[in-house]
Amino acid sequence: MHQIIDISTNGRHLSRDRGFLKVSEGGAEIGRTPLDQVTAVIVHAHGTTWSTSLLTELAERGAPVVLCASNHSPKSVLLPIEGHGFQGARMRAQWRAKTPFIKQAWKKIVVSKVLMQAAALESIVETSTPLIKMQRKITSGDSTNIEAQAARYYWPRIMGPGFRRDLGAEDENALLNYGYTVLRAAAARAVVAAGLHPTIGLFHSNRGNAFALADDLMEPFRPLVDCAVRNIVLLRGIDVDGEAKQSLASLIEMDVPLRDGVSPVSVALIKLATSLGQSFETGKLELALLTPPSPNVLKGLGG
Repeated sequence: MHQIIDISTNGRHLSRDRGFLKVSEGGAEIGRTPLDQVTAVIVHAHGTTWSTSLLTELAERGAPVVLCASNHSPKSVLLPIEGHGFQGARMRAQWRAKTPFIKQAWKKIVVSKVLMQAAALESIVETSTPLIKMQRKITSGDSTNIEAQAARYYWPRIMGPGFRRDLGAEDENALLNYGYTVLRAAAARAVVAAGLHPTIGLFHSNRGNAFALADDLMEPFRPLVDCAVRNIVLLRGIDVDGEAKQSLASLIEMDVPLRDGVSPVSVALIKLATSLGQSFETGKLELALLTPPSPNVLKGLGG
């Protein structure tokens, strides 16, 4: 069982205690979780403290610690220096990858994302035909920016005609920020576990982005968050409360279809990162991308 630990109450202390992550307040223990089950720790609260031994234990397990701003957008991620046993060779292959290879990899990811967006629209009985047509036109490196064209069609339909994606907004955007933070943490962990360097992206390449590759690989999974947020807003409103966070954090445990069967999202990300790492080494591009879940599954997310 994989768990996201969310710290949103001020003044909590995090420490290691005999194989557990222990949460304390005012010197008294208020909860604990086995360290082997922790996928990531997300911190939103002020005055949070932690022990060095806990951070070391989390690093040994590849579990990131994500520090967020008040809008639930990640500002810092702590990850281990050491990772995969073949890390050196794999990173050299990643660094030496030729531009045509990288562009083809990005094309496959964008195609997967647009098909997931189409499935998300189908789950709410919105026509997906324009997105299906768009994904057929995606070229190497998405040189014609179909991803942006698809987004312009997709957002008003999945979230409503007045919606605008705004990282700083306190409406549905705050819920999206939180859901994407969960995905980003899981993707960052997968990248490190696969022996890849998180700053060397396929498409995302902002010099200030230390997790560009994680941002690339999480793209096809974003519509899962979108579907969940839509339902949360319809059922309970826009508050990023405990119930909403639990619904979004649980997405990493949902099963998604892959070519070789089904796997939880957290495992699917690891398989995708591993397949990319192997592709860098062999020079043959084979990505373990997810297949869109059924409309009924997408329709039930966040409920």
